[in-house]
Amino acid sequence: MKILYIITQSESIGGASLHLLDLAEGIQQRGHQVLLAAGGAGLLAQHARKRELLYLPLTSLVRDISIAKDIKAVGELTALIRREKPDIVHLHSSKAGVIGRIAAKLTRTPCVFTAHGWAFTEGISPRKRQLYRLIEKYCAGLAQRIITVSNYDRHLAIDLKVAPPQKLITIHNGVHDTPIRRQPIILLPGDAPIRFIMVARFQAPKQQMALIQALTSSNLDDWQLSLPGAGPLLNTAQMLAREVDREQRVSFPGECNDIAQRLADADVFVLISAWEGLPLSIIEAMRAGLPVVASDVGGVRELVVHGETGLLVPRGDQGSLRQALETLGRDAALRRKMGQAARLRYEQHFAFEPMLEKTLQVYQDSLRLPQ
Repeated sequence: MKILYIITQSESIGGASLHLLDLAEGIQQRGHQVLLAAGGAGLLAQHARKRELLYLPLTSLVRDISIAKDIKAVGELTALIRREKPDIVHLHSSKAGVIGRIAAKLTRTPCVFTAHGWAFTEGISPRKRQLYRLIEKYCAGLAQRIITVSNYDRHLAIDLKVAPPQKLITIHNGVHDTPIRRQPIILLPGDAPIRFIMVARFQAPKQQMALIQALTSSNLDDWQLSLPGAGPLLNTAQMLAREVDREQRVSFPGECNDIAQRLADADVFVLISAWEGLPLSIIEAMRAGLPVVASDVGGVRELVVHGETGLLVPRGDQGSLRQALETLGRDAALRRKMGQAARLRYEQHFAFEPMLEKTLQVYQDSLRLPQ
């Protein structure tokens, strides 16, 4: 089978990009032919080459809405599909999902779209939600199957009549295991600070600044916060940290290639967001055996079992966030218990191979459906 994977942009690496790289590499290792295309030739292209994946840069596919470029992108993708003749086109991210479904329909090529969180989810402005819902409703008919990464997103699409239930299938994200393990937690009082970490890009919907404010206003005596990542809001977050964190407990290591080790060195993982699909970063934290504090948005509660593997806080509730951080920050035994439960939940529900098998089955099913 020959599969063409398309995602909107290549300049930065986020959860959807990492998922796509893992998936494409896994499919190729199964003996299938894989092509990966995206707008530009940025970081994604470099990562693809390291994994020996054939990468095709697109000149017209951009993230922002541009009628002229979007029309060119449809033509560019249509020409690419006709030239490469894939058996399946698998699209990731909203913009590639729209442009790619139109091109696949024009070429009568079976098409699968993965929604890594809908653009009409809660937390988006009502006006944008309505616009994106109408766009997705139109495009839903152009794909053989739509994969949602959470049951929350599947039910949202059904409730808003974006797509019929039989077209939507939930496949939770899965990640490869790693030999890197956390050191056993010593339950004796010590001088070591509590190490919090949030791995995310500095742009919406992520809210690193809310986390900085919650920790600096908390009653915890000794803590550190590591915020790996880059993005347009990085400078703003750094300015806030300089203003409110006089003891310089917040660090910004930038883009990192050693996230698994950084997670293993931490005590608590935090992800504060306005909206989410099914965050890969939380799965990686669970794999590392970390308790999780996260915003109760999107599919997050399908990952984090409140009171068992971590603590969920309502969107935008700084008081609840501060309380959750203090609860885990003060109780090493609770951190160990929740971390062990998180690791077990990863092993049982979010390993890589089951996700890969389910995706291959979607491809097989799509080939049998009308084009």
